[in-house]
Amino acid sequence: MAGTDKRIQVARRVAQELKNGEVVNLGIGLPTLVANYLPQGIAIILHSENGFLGIGAEPECGKEDKDLVNAGGKSVSILPNGSCFDSAMSFAIIRGGHVDVTVLGALEVDEKGNLANWMVPGKKVTGMGGAMDLVTGARKVIIAMEHVNKDGSPKIVKECTMPLTAKGEVDLIVTDMAVIAVQSDGLHLLEISEGTTIEEVLSSTGARLILPKKNFPI
Repeated sequence: MAGTDKRIQVARRVAQELKNGEVVNLGIGLPTLVANYLPQGIAIILHSENGFLGIGAEPECGKEDKDLVNAGGKSVSILPNGSCFDSAMSFAIIRGGHVDVTVLGALEVDEKGNLANWMVPGKKVTGMGGAMDLVTGARKVIIAMEHVNKDGSPKIVKECTMPLTAKGEVDLIVTDMAVIAVQSDGLHLLEISEGTTIEEVLSSTGARLILPKKNFPI
């Protein structure tokens, strides 16, 4: 499956986890696609940590407003009744527990729900950004990513080796191969993607997966 198709597949599945009226923060990259695939009748309130509630879709070419960009610098629109505010208010919303769901990408996730998504050792980065606040402040943390790296190595591991963003905060992992819940006793395999086998998921995962006792949905 092409990389673009994999990203859309993941975004579609994550969108099914969102409920009407929830305040949702979508991280940079793949997570931003989730807003394009919400089920019919589901309307969420999109939050961006640079100071917006109620942001909308990317505007048509030529209709961009330089003052309306999300945290990744991508042009967005703002919906009726949407609002903008300073960073202090934005992070008060996050740290105050007013974000229902945050969806982020990851470099590594381990079987204890630890997350590493901000720095590859040896590479220069500008900083962690708002990820640390989001994963500790949001009520539910969903990781949206491809199951393995470009070299085939697993992103889901027994123990993270990269610098952590947060410890024990991940609730759900959605990849192009599977849906995995992080629970107190480990990683529970909930679903596998169409065209994927359990054996393929197990061999592509660097951590122990707890399999369901009954058949699970594809």
